[in-house]
Amino acid sequence: MDNGSIPTMDPECMQKPPLAIDIILKLDIFGIILYSVLTFMAAMSMLVYMEECIYIYKKVPNNKKTVIIWVNGAAPVIGTMSCLGMWIPRATMFTDMFSACYFSIVVFKFLILMVEEVGGDEAFLKRGGKHKLRISTGPCCCCCPCLPYVAITKRSLFLLKLGSFQFALLKPVFTILSIVLWTNGTFDLADLTITGSAIWINPFVGILTIIALWPVAIMFMHLRTALRTLKIIPKYAMYQLVLILSQLQTAIINILALNGTIACAPPFSATARGYMMSQQLLILEMFIITLATRLLYRRQYDPLPEEEQDDNENTKMAPVP
Repeated sequence: MDNGSIPTMDPECMQKPPLAIDIILKLDIFGIILYSVLTFMAAMSMLVYMEECIYIYKKVPNNKKTVIIWVNGAAPVIGTMSCLGMWIPRATMFTDMFSACYFSIVVFKFLILMVEEVGGDEAFLKRGGKHKLRISTGPCCCCCPCLPYVAITKRSLFLLKLGSFQFALLKPVFTILSIVLWTNGTFDLADLTITGSAIWINPFVGILTIIALWPVAIMFMHLRTALRTLKIIPKYAMYQLVLILSQLQTAIINILALNGTIACAPPFSATARGYMMSQQLLILEMFIITLATRLLYRRQYDPLPEEEQDDNENTKMAPVP
């Protein structure tokens, strides 16, 4: 056999992700510029967010301060964590977990934000007395238009909140469990065998995510007309965009890296390079979203007009079918 015909792999492609100092020492001119620009974007995102927090603290009513600060922080927090993961590749799993935990809370807070924009629980129930909720919406039941409409009551509102709150509660729990299993050597994102813990934990967390997104979609479909003047549609679009980019885009890139579609580039293995590409894209994307959300949430927070006293269709909820 001709040994020269046997393909060889760079030994560095089989190693763990490089240390931060190794990355710094091997950066060329293009790498220095790229890392500097992306780090600047992440830092600016956090500065813009801090400035927005000051504005919210001074200008926004007390019942909305916390939820708006949480929702506004999704993009800058994910961008900052991605920057840390870019500089310290071996910490990527932890930075991604922290970002996912933060966003799980944002999902619940966005639901609360829509209710607070109407005036709170009591105002929502008062407005919704003659309306019903359409539950045949994504991501669970968009293909089931035959599902009945649900009356707006304290119980239905509680169930909507509970559906999103379970994700904010259980996602950190499963994250802690994953870290504990990782320290024991039994959790590896690259281990997709039936005996690996990742193949069981990640799909279950995915189911929890879908369940949590469903109440938010139901509430948005119900209030999108009433809150149109408050730009709820572009706000919801930004929230969905953060979800798609931070979860779906990252998952696709990581799958391509695990399948070998993304080539190894020493000192990065194929998997580590996939993670690196994901972090760099997220920094740029979250920077743009941070600037967009700043424009959407920087406004006067006046009470929403009463539906019965307003003839404008923009303040009305979805009617009973």
